[in-house]
Amino acid sequence: MTDEKLSYEQARSELASVVERLEQGGTSLEESLALWERGEKLADVCQRWLDGARERVDAARAARAESGE
Repeated sequence: MTDEKLSYEQARSELASVVERLEQGGTSLEESLALWERGEKLADVCQRWLDGARERVDAARAARAESGE
């Protein structure tokens, strides 16, 4: 599955696993860098989901305000 197709929950769960592995240590520098890079990509996926949710909430509030409710 490509990163673009990950749900927010999938990306967040994988990101939590990446963070846990980094915190545990015991990986080589190369492995740690690969984990860090993966974590950055997953954080970006999560942020895009959150930004999209914020836009939807803002649009719904604006529509409600325009209708006078």
